Amino acid sequence: MWGNSKSKMKRSIAVVSLSITLAAAIVGCGSKDKLPGQGELVSPPKASGGDAQAGNAAKKTAYPLKVKDATGKEFVFTKAPERIASVSPAETETLFALGLGDKVVGVSDFCDYPAEAKSKPKLGSIVKPNEEALIASGADLVVTGVSMQLPAVEKLRGLKVNLFKLEPKTIDDVISNIRMMGQIFDRQEQAEKLAASMEADRKKVTDAVKDLTPEQKKKVFIEFSPGWTVGKGEFIDELITVSGGVNVASGEKGYVMISEEKIIAANPQVILYPKNLIDDQSKKTIDQIIRERSGWHKIEAVKTNKLAGVDKDTMSRPGPRITEALVEFAKGIYPERVK
Repeated sequence: MWGNSKSKMKRSIAVVSLSITLAAAIVGCGSKDKLPGQGELVSPPKASGGDAQAGNAAKKTAYPLKVKDATGKEFVFTKAPERIASVSPAETETLFALGLGDKVVGVSDFCDYPAEAKSKPKLGSIVKPNEEALIASGADLVVTGVSMQLPAVEKLRGLKVNLFKLEPKTIDDVISNIRMMGQIFDRQEQAEKLAASMEADRKKVTDAVKDLTPEQKKKVFIEFSPGWTVGKGEFIDELITVSGGVNVASGEKGYVMISEEKIIAANPQVILYPKNLIDDQSKKTIDQIIRERSGWHKIEAVKTNKLAGVDKDTMSRPGPRITEALVEFAKGIYPERVK
């Protein structure tokens, strides 16, 4: 990990008291537990029921459907699950985006989008949910995401919880998972519309930056919570790269503590941070913390006031709004190119 001073270590402690979706990125995505894949259709469904000319609107999932989740476990669906629980904010957003809100019987304590999710029964943490509440929900299928690690998954399965895990690392993974969930829940039309919208967002960004030369690409630093940044192998890094930026922490892997000296030396031209996020220790916003750091006034992004705030939830949840975060990133890095 970057950084070795006592002050940096104290700063890292603040992560646990920040927005749970950002903290979970460290706890969940940075884990050493390796999962075999992002999920796959073992027995792809066939379109049935309706004129093929009608396109996606006519697609109905043909059951039984065999699907493997991110842990490699095979599921056989004889019909679309009727009672669904989600203990991951990103997956909760996907379920509601697919029009399945009325079938959701419980969500994690931190599932707050869309607004309707807030009124659903609460099932506890995204890392270790309340086992009793989860069992009592009577869910046919429980969906979880990047924050729950394999030991917790296996423990819940040992309690006969039908748990389906997703582990997206890229935008393509997120879109693929949405299509897969559309097939599992017989919502293929909604899934295709959502995927198409996300792909259009991505194309808007890639078209805007496609003619940048390597010399024109801006160096970018992101501090997604006080004292923490992200290197290769995570979707936040991909957001920077697809936006045409060069992540100054790309030499690192996963979620890491920052080295203030290395960031000064890298001299980023743009700094991204989650807007409206207050550090519990200092009671300051992240951009205030950045501007007040010793020596950081020398950094080009600080000198030229190229600090751009992005929404903390869309940037930290690998769900349907991840391409909205991509557009925000691109606007922050190249405001003259992405409107």
